[in-house]
Amino acid sequence: MTDMAKKAIPKKYAINTEETNSVANEPLAIYAPTGLKKIPTTTDFVYKKFQKIADKVPFTQKEWANILNLSERTLQRYSKDNLPFSAIYIDRILHIEQLINLGLQTFTSPGSFYNWLKKDKNVMGNKLNFESLYSSIGIQETINQVGRILHNVYT
Repeated sequence: MTDMAKKAIPKKYAINTEETNSVANEPLAIYAPTGLKKIPTTTDFVYKKFQKIADKVPFTQKEWANILNLSERTLQRYSKDNLPFSAIYIDRILHIEQLINLGLQTFTSPGSFYNWLKKDKNVMGNKLNFESLYSSIGIQETINQVGRILHNVYT
């Protein structure tokens, strides 16, 4: 050992024996997502709420019936009696509403968005058209494509 190593004496530090509280005294931040909609229940979502969504675009009643996998007659019954939709239809309506809102943000008018939906499109090897809206996967693929157009990554 060297002389320096032998001479090194450890320093003594004063230890505070008082009990201290080591909690940060900052205001508590509340992290909550904003802009979330209340999730509708089956008793909340009646035909009038659906009608507000349907009025945004020029879909016919027959097209809405096909999108929702309902008969036109059943959709008319919902309309006449302002009946609440069951959960499976609410899910489809809200998914379509997401597409409609994105489409109206992307295209200049509801009519131009509707015309775009009616045309056949070949997207990444898949054919997209209005009939794509008859399935959840087709709706999502259409949402993805409209998003690409909106963000200028159109394929």
